[in-house]
Amino acid sequence: MAQVNWATERKNMVNNQLIARGINDPATLEAMKKVPRHKFVPHSLIKQAYNDHALPIGNDQTISQPYIVAFMTESLDLNSTDNVLEIGTGSGYQAAVMAEIVASVYTIEIVKDLANSAKNRLDTLEYNNVSVKWGDGYHGWPEQAPFDAIMVTAGAEEVPEPLISQLKDGGRMVIPVDDKDGGTYLIKLTKQDGKLKKEILAPVRFVPFTRDKRNH
Repeated sequence: MAQVNWATERKNMVNNQLIARGINDPATLEAMKKVPRHKFVPHSLIKQAYNDHALPIGNDQTISQPYIVAFMTESLDLNSTDNVLEIGTGSGYQAAVMAEIVASVYTIEIVKDLANSAKNRLDTLEYNNVSVKWGDGYHGWPEQAPFDAIMVTAGAEEVPEPLISQLKDGGRMVIPVDDKDGGTYLIKLTKQDGKLKKEILAPVRFVPFTRDKRNH
């Protein structure tokens, strides 16, 4: 059986799924070319790693399709000096993509097994600028705040107040928010002089934002 050339798979993914659909931020495209997505999916699904759809990773969670990962990354307008918070680590793939661009990523996962496996995976791949914590993402990570950018990868009924307070002035947040008609829209919030500017980016489908009342 022929050896898969993963670098070629990534290049094709970037050209056919990202650039062809309007992703044009050079840093985002370069990061998507570098991160080995096949190391973040279950081995049984490895041949589908670079296909343009979400994949199950266990615990009723998914790894988002490459286009959504790139779209959300590009939407945050990331800079190389940024300190970034992610809510919903999942497999760790989105954190790895951002870690290729920014100075530091702090990511929180509410499912303990996923948090542990993501940490091990990111450590093995030497993403030393990523810190993983098991916990309730609603509260953010106040010890590492303020953040230049915050990414939420689960559909929320409303934007958590602690996340707004942990966003720097001039900071950006991308979050899927449910509307009253049952849809979910990806919105971008920009903090300016303590106020939030809201922009609706696209309709999306995400696993729901879950809360946990236990202590972590």
